Amino acid sequence: MPLHSEKKFLPYRPEQLYELVADVEDYPNFLPWCIALRVLERSENLLRAEMLVGFSVVRESFISRVTLTPMDRIDVEYLDGPFRHLQNRWLFHPAEDGCMVDFFVDFEFRSRLLRKIAGPVFSEAVRRMVLAFEQRAAERYG
Repeated sequence: MPLHSEKKFLPYRPEQLYELVADVEDYPNFLPWCIALRVLERSENLLRAEMLVGFSVVRESFISRVTLTPMDRIDVEYLDGPFRHLQNRWLFHPAEDGCMVDFFVDFEFRSRLLRKIAGPVFSEAVRRMVLAFEQRAAERYG
């Protein structure tokens, strides 16, 4: 089961990076493999969203619950789709002249075929996704 965790300093305010990650409707505009995203339900600090992802010849959608703790953290809990489990967390720690971002993702596909396809490319895929958020932050905040 693929797991990735990293901490990275970025030269933006925690509020800016929190806002960027919380703006899930923007994901199809910059996030690799994210074809579409639809918010199904929204309340003050909680949303339920469906994301359609595609890679190679595979297209899958999944539903998750996103808990927003303003300016501090974003937690993603898997609800339905092709995974056995999926956990994702973003923590935003103020740092001198920027923010220390603590990113964590852990998931496992139900399908043996999907596990076989995703396994060898997991590290590169996560690296590209994190880079996409960094590039989007640079576009938004200079």
